[in-house]
Amino acid sequence: MEDLKLRVVLLFGGRSGEHEVSLNSAQSLFKAIDRTRYDVETIGINKQGQWFWGVLPEAMIKDGFPPADEARQVTLVIDPTNPHFMALDGHSLPNQGKFDLIFPVLHGPYGEDGTLQGLLEMANVPYVGSGVLGSSLGMDKDRMKAVFFEKELPQARYATFLRSDFLSAQEACLNEIETKIGYPCFVKPANLGSSVGISKAHNREELLEALKVATVFDRKVVIEENINGQEIEVAVLGNDLPKASVPGEVKPAHEFYTYEAKYSNIGSSLLIPAPLDESVISRLKQMAIQAFRAVEASGLSRVDFFVTSENQIFLNEINTLPGFTEISMYPKLWEASGIPYTELIDRLISFGLERFQDKQNCKISRD
Repeated sequence: MEDLKLRVVLLFGGRSGEHEVSLNSAQSLFKAIDRTRYDVETIGINKQGQWFWGVLPEAMIKDGFPPADEARQVTLVIDPTNPHFMALDGHSLPNQGKFDLIFPVLHGPYGEDGTLQGLLEMANVPYVGSGVLGSSLGMDKDRMKAVFFEKELPQARYATFLRSDFLSAQEACLNEIETKIGYPCFVKPANLGSSVGISKAHNREELLEALKVATVFDRKVVIEENINGQEIEVAVLGNDLPKASVPGEVKPAHEFYTYEAKYSNIGSSLLIPAPLDESVISRLKQMAIQAFRAVEASGLSRVDFFVTSENQIFLNEINTLPGFTEISMYPKLWEASGIPYTELIDRLISFGLERFQDKQNCKISRD
């Protein structure tokens, strides 16, 4: 029976402002995965981008990554006929470094934005989650919103600026935001999640400071109109025939759902299912699947909305690799929809394998 287990590599950490979030997600997943079905190996990526075999997320949360000379650094061999990991010091790895699937739990840049997915595609590796296009569109809030606009999905007003625009014409940027968006407004790095670098500006002084903060994290910044309403999230699961979960409501302890609120579970509360009319719930589920398909996501996503007191729905964003901690909304929504955490992991692995096999069925040349 041991030989029948799938060999899964759990990949976590990474070069991102969401590094610590990734460690927490990986720890929850590592504890919950069904060991009767899977042999699990772990690879942690430090903030310098080095990959280390066998490090455990719990230890990394407690003590940080070990020094490079005290851990086994590895690399993925990009051979589509024989993808495997290799230790840089020449030592052997379990099963010669071979595996059946990679489960990335990397949030933010270099993990959720299509860069990792491109590497895995080059190596011809099965993995959980969206591919290159779905990941990159889901990560870049500006391009995501452009796709949603093309699909006629309702959104709040927004504007986008490059860091170079802000540095070269600060007053013009501020004036344009005040004219097009007004106050209060949200200022966000275009390519980060988990509320990293996000600020709410109520006046010109706060807007200027918010832009300075956001441009530290990204060369592109998105400014969004403030929508007064319930913050609603819907989980999506699947590939070509995705399903949507019951919606949940986030009730932030502060003016918006901050990084600390998401991962400390202090103050803010989650209402699952969200107190909404059945007609609104039906529309939210339909729109969540439309958003999922619009960016060509696969496997998993969490889609975020605002619902006003008049039941008007605004699509906020999609997260193609949402938080996976024990208090994260994505697994909680599926638990409330009848899929417990461990089974959810099973389904995600199955969808990853399904997507890989579907791609293998495509011809890549005329020969």
